[in-house]
Amino acid sequence: MKGIVFGLGALLLAATAGTASAQTMSYAQAGALIAKSCGPSIERFCSKVNIGTGQVMQCLMQHQDQVPRACFDDFAAAQASIAKRVAAQSGSFKICAPSAQEFCSGVRPGDAQMLDCLLASTKVVRPACKQVLLDAGWAN
Repeated sequence: MKGIVFGLGALLLAATAGTASAQTMSYAQAGALIAKSCGPSIERFCSKVNIGTGQVMQCLMQHQDQVPRACFDDFAAAQASIAKRVAAQSGSFKICAPSAQEFCSGVRPGDAQMLDCLLASTKVVRPACKQVLLDAGWAN
């Protein structure tokens, strides 16, 4: 089962095309969710499929009448959440640039100093920046 959880990070990374509107989950949370609802079916039907190849979902679909619906629902939710997290991390610089100029103007970029400043200023940074920091998984 540990192999399933650890290998799901690669599976999710390869399958992050959509987006969602809810708060994002970490790779560990996504892997744990999928391992819980899909793990038994993966072990039963797809034990010979290499998790990192992206073929596990194809294998599960071949047995969809025997795989719990929660497996597919949880996989879709995890995939969407990871895609949203990746998009937030990619777009955070642009979205937070106005807040960085306003609240962190003396901070030199590098070694996550700008991120640390923005996180320390979350009570005053612009709402869009606050949201992208949350979606990126960097703020609580």
